[in-house]
Amino acid sequence: MTLYFDFPPVLAVISAISAVTTLINSRLRKNVAAACLTAISGTLLFASSAHATNGYFMDGVGPKAQSMAGVGVALPQDALAAASNPAGTGLVGNRTDIGFSWFSPDRSARISGNLAGADGNYDGNETSAFLIPEIGYAREISARWSYGVAVYGNGGMNTDYSSNPFAAFGASGDAGVDLSQLIITPSLAFRPTPGQSLGVAATFAYQLFEANGLQAFDNPYVSAEPGKVTNNGHDSAYGWGIKLGWIGQLREDVTLGVSWSSKIETGTFDDYAGLFADRGGFDIPASYAAGISWTASPALTLAADWQRIEYSGVGSVGNTLNLLFQGKPLGSDEGPGFGWSDVEVIKLGAVYALNDEITLRGGVSHAEQPIPNDQAFINILAPAVIEDHASVGADWRTSLGEWTMSYTHAFEETVSGNGSIPMAFGGGEADLTMSQDILRFGWSNGF
Repeated sequence: MTLYFDFPPVLAVISAISAVTTLINSRLRKNVAAACLTAISGTLLFASSAHATNGYFMDGVGPKAQSMAGVGVALPQDALAAASNPAGTGLVGNRTDIGFSWFSPDRSARISGNLAGADGNYDGNETSAFLIPEIGYAREISARWSYGVAVYGNGGMNTDYSSNPFAAFGASGDAGVDLSQLIITPSLAFRPTPGQSLGVAATFAYQLFEANGLQAFDNPYVSAEPGKVTNNGHDSAYGWGIKLGWIGQLREDVTLGVSWSSKIETGTFDDYAGLFADRGGFDIPASYAAGISWTASPALTLAADWQRIEYSGVGSVGNTLNLLFQGKPLGSDEGPGFGWSDVEVIKLGAVYALNDEITLRGGVSHAEQPIPNDQAFINILAPAVIEDHASVGADWRTSLGEWTMSYTHAFEETVSGNGSIPMAFGGGEADLTMSQDILRFGWSNGF
């Protein structure tokens, strides 16, 4: 795992985390809480690289949601609930939640039938595991109002090919990209009646990006700004968006929820203005979701979410590589991108209270494929082809707090290219394969 620090933009992140940490420490009495907070607030100064699961979005935030394959729109379970639905801040009480994820993606590509000599199998796992921290805090102000803050990794994408897939086209050295996204979400929730909550949140996003080994695209025939395509180190961008949400009881045993997150315009990666569309633009797409939870018995709760992520609304993600051969070079206004489609995700989960100390969770999810077969070539850099997940987890309540652990497996998926490599690059096909394993650990004082 590699950690990065970019001083000027991170000052805002440091200030926010320091304020939250001070606030929480003033209210916690247990030494374990202070120790955990000190460790994570230091770690959160850095954006950990990741390659997320539904496209490049994480499938769930927090170990409780993760252990149910990301379910959480109508079932808030911890102070990180605002990541899925800010209305959840009003329904989780007073609590602090701290977590870490160990994330291990297995990504690879295969090129065949290429006239330029690029045929071969390529392993993108030179960097094989990542650590992703998160922290949430929620507090009731009055009988109707609550506030909170959640700090987490939204997602990202990372590939690291020691054998460069683009070497036959003139590239050299290791190839790959590294995108990290850190989100800070302060939220405010209002309970107009019992069982109803309305929420609003701001989302501050801080991104880091680096690309290496893409010299084949770094020329005036391919890029609008040669010299700003590859091997320029890490660049940063940041911006703001909003989240809105509602959670309400339809009847005593059934709860509904809806949420919406705006597109976050994060500014441009100036050092990569010749790679990404719109002179280095890489905004975070809008998304929206709906959920339902059902208390089937005093011990068993079942829940489901539907989510839509609008990747096509961001040019550098949704525009196709085909634009390159229509007079629009990389980096140009409305220029080529990764060609991703919008995706819809279905998540199903269950919670079972085994006894007063132990709660069990599990879930599955399915996402539509974001990468079309004819866009596989450029997505060697970002083979985010995962569709299906299965998760399990458990809580254990002790005198030192509540401990949570979850495991998620993202099943191996392959996208086989179909007309994927343009003849200008020798034709042929690129196939993309990925699977993932995620271990998540959490601690809370709110149960």
